[in-house]
Amino acid sequence: MTGFTLIEVLIALAVVTVSLAAIGSLVATNVRTTRALGERLALVTTTRAILTGLPDREQLVPGRFSGELAGHHWRVDVVPFVADFFDPLRTTSWVPQTVAVTVESPSGRVLRVNTVRLHRQPTSRR
Repeated sequence: MTGFTLIEVLIALAVVTVSLAAIGSLVATNVRTTRALGERLALVTTTRAILTGLPDREQLVPGRFSGELAGHHWRVDVVPFVADFFDPLRTTSWVPQTVAVTVESPSGRVLRVNTVRLHRQPTSRR
């Protein structure tokens, strides 16, 4: 007698089901990862655009300013630089400032970039 028994058909069906479930899980993970990567890339690109658009060092004053770019909310904080190795009372022609850029994507992801810029100290004329 030739043909398949009911047990063989059920086993083949179970193998196909497990294979399709594994493929579906892989596709879902790939879609989530691709979406997250696209959001991260948009967040980094927006942050770079904001950093590029910052005023020159002579025009960058301490304080906070914010806005929106491409659906991303951003905030820039410019504060005096604080570190153990830096004496703020020492007179010098250049003063470091901490520039903190915080960008929030529409999905709620946040990217924060901290950098230090040198600001020329105004010279006093006698």
